[in-house]
Amino acid sequence: MSNKHGSLSINSDNIFPIIKKWLYSDHDIFYRELISNGCDAITKLKKLDMMGEYTLPEGYVPGIKVEVSPEKKTITISDNGLGMTADEVEEYINQIAFSGASDFIEKYKDKANEDQIIGHFGLGFYSAFMVSDAVHIDTLSYKDGATAVHWECDGGTEFDMQDGSREEVGTTITLFVNEDCLKFCNEYEAKEVIKKYCSFMPYEIYVGKENTQDTETVTEAELLPTDEVVEEIAPKEETGEDGEKKETEKKFKIKKRPELVNDTAPLWSKHPNECTKEEYLEFYRRVFHDYKEPLFWIHLNMDYPFNLKGILYFPKINMEYESIEGTIKLYNNQVFIADNIKEVIPEFLMLLKGVIDCPDLPLNVSRSALQNDGFVKKISDYISKKVADKLAGMCKTEKEEYEKYWDDISPFIKFGCLKDDKFCEKMTDYILFKNLDGNYMTLPECLEVKPIDTEEDGETAVDEKGEKVEAEIVEEADGEEEEKKEKVIYYVTDENQQSQYINMFKQAKMDAVYLTEKIDQPFISQLESKNEGIKFSRIDADLTDTFKSRTSKKAQEELDQKAEALAAMMKKALKKEKLTVKLEKLKNKKISSMLTISEETRRMQDMMKMYSVGGMDMGMFGNEGETLVLNANHPLVTYVMEHEDGENTKLICEQLYDLAVLQNAPLSPEAMTKFIARSNDIMMLLTK
Repeated sequence: MSNKHGSLSINSDNIFPIIKKWLYSDHDIFYRELISNGCDAITKLKKLDMMGEYTLPEGYVPGIKVEVSPEKKTITISDNGLGMTADEVEEYINQIAFSGASDFIEKYKDKANEDQIIGHFGLGFYSAFMVSDAVHIDTLSYKDGATAVHWECDGGTEFDMQDGSREEVGTTITLFVNEDCLKFCNEYEAKEVIKKYCSFMPYEIYVGKENTQDTETVTEAELLPTDEVVEEIAPKEETGEDGEKKETEKKFKIKKRPELVNDTAPLWSKHPNECTKEEYLEFYRRVFHDYKEPLFWIHLNMDYPFNLKGILYFPKINMEYESIEGTIKLYNNQVFIADNIKEVIPEFLMLLKGVIDCPDLPLNVSRSALQNDGFVKKISDYISKKVADKLAGMCKTEKEEYEKYWDDISPFIKFGCLKDDKFCEKMTDYILFKNLDGNYMTLPECLEVKPIDTEEDGETAVDEKGEKVEAEIVEEADGEEEEKKEKVIYYVTDENQQSQYINMFKQAKMDAVYLTEKIDQPFISQLESKNEGIKFSRIDADLTDTFKSRTSKKAQEELDQKAEALAAMMKKALKKEKLTVKLEKLKNKKISSMLTISEETRRMQDMMKMYSVGGMDMGMFGNEGETLVLNANHPLVTYVMEHEDGENTKLICEQLYDLAVLQNAPLSPEAMTKFIARSNDIMMLLTK
C-alpha cells in the first residue's frame, strides 16, 4: 500500500472539538470503548474459527494488554482479535460521516455538555481523542496476504495511512495523552478505571507499566516462560526448629508482571445450581465492598424472549443511620454501562445491590445511554415480576425465613407496592404485619374476624343502682349484610406513646399490628384504595363498645344527661369550645381519661404537616376531630361531676385533659411546663 494522506470524511471542521466535550464529566470512558472494541474483535475472530473460515494459531490465548508510560505520556491498548485491512481502516475509521456525522454535529453542537451523546453512529474509537493530542493505529488483518497498516491522526481533520510493521494478527492503538489527562498514564489510575468498566469483560485484560523497572519475587514453580528474569536468588541454608539444616527454595526476581484486572466468568453468567452460598457472598463483598452479609439474593437467568442474567442482593439496612440507596450495576455482554439506570431497573429496586447483564439492550455506541423504548420497559417489568415471584415463593415455602427477613425487606416491598401496581397485586397476600404478640400475619390472616366475648372478663351489664340487667344485644344479619361490613385493621405507630391503648386491646383480647415507619401511612392508604371493604384505623382513633361496660337503656340516658353538663364544665375549664367531650363507663376502672382523634382527621393533619410551607402553624386546625373520653367509673371523674364549683375542680379538669393528650403525643413545651407545675400542686394537696 502506498502512503496515503487525506481528510477525514466528516463534512465539518467542528467534529473534534465536540468529541473532546462529549463526555467531559466521565472522559475516562475511552478505556472502556477501546477495550470493548478489542473484545469485539476477538469475539469475531473466534466466530470465524468456529465457522471454519479461519484457524486460530496453536496455543492461542485471547486477551487485551494495556501499557502505560508516564515518561512518554502514552497509553497503548493491544488485542489479538481479527485486525483490519487498509480498506477496513478506510471504511471504519476515515469515513465516519457515512452514518450521519453531519446531522450529528447540527443536532448536538450546542448541547455537547447536556447529555452523554458519544457514539450515536459508531464513534467509540474516537473517544480516544477526548484525552489525546494524537492517536496511532497499528493493525494486521487475519485475511491471507493482508498487509499491516499504520494510521495516525493529530486530532484535526487530516490523517496519514501507510504500510505498518505489525507481525501478529490484531490491533494496537497508541494514545499520545494531552497535558490535562496525564493521570490516565498512571498505572494505578489506569487499573482503577479499567476495573470500574471492564471487571467482567469476557477476555483477560492485563495492565502494566511499559519498560517497568519494578520487580517482584517468584519461586521456580511460579516462573512463567514470558517472565523477564532480573536476578536469580540462590538457595540459602537455614536451620529448622528441630535443629536440622535445610535449603530454601530457589527464587527469581523478575520484572513486575502486568496485572490481570478482570474476571472473565462472573458469577451471574453461571447457572444458579452451579453457585454456592460462599460464592454469592464473596462476589457481593468484592463488587460492593460491603462486608455485612446480605439477607438473601435472587439469581436472574433468562434466555427467552430476551437474554438477561443477574444477581440482586437484599442488603441489611439500618434505616436510622444509613442511606437506603443501593447500587445496581448494568452490564451489556459483561461490559459495564452504568449504575442505577432507571429505564431498566424498576425504581423501587434501586434500594437493592446487584448486577444486571442484558446483551439485548438497545444502547447507543457509547454504551452509556438507553433508548427508552418498549423493549426496555419489558425488561424492567420482567425484573419486577421475578422479584415478586421469589418473595411470594419464600413466603409460601420458607415462611419462618421470610419472617426473619421481613423487618429489613419491608421498606423495599412497600416502596415497590407504591411505585408499581403490578408488583403490588402480586405481593398483596405476602405482605406481613407484626401483631401485638410479635407474630407475623399476612393481610388475609389479619382480616379473619374473630368473635369477641364481651362477658369473658366476668362483667355483666348493670344499671345505675348496680343491679344486673339484661343487655340489649342486636344480632348481626347473616349473609350479604355481613359481607358489606367494613373490616377494620387496627394499628400502632408508636409502641411507647400508645402503650395505654395497647394494654386495653390486650385485656379485651383484641389485636392490632405495628406500622411504625413513615412509608406505612401512604402504604396503608394504597391498600385501602385497592382492597374494597378494608379500613386501617389507628389504635387510638376511637373506643369501640368492647371497652365499655354494658348498661341498660335507662342508665345510658341518665349518663348522657350528665355528659352534657360535664362537657360544658370541661370546655370552660380548658377554654376549648370546639372540643368534643364524651362520658363513658369503661371496663378498666383505672383509666380516668383518654383522647381519640378520628382516623380521617389525623391523616389529614399528617398530610398537611408533610406539605406545609414555611412552618405552617398546625394550631389552626384547633381541636377538630379530637374527642376527650372521660370514664364515669373513675373517682376523679365522679369528683368533677359532683363538685362543679369545687376549689380543685379546674385543676383536675386540666390534669385529666393533659393525661389524655400524653397517651397520644408529647405535650408542647408550654403545656409540659404547666403539667409539671400542676402535678406538683396536686401532690401538695396530699400533704394538707
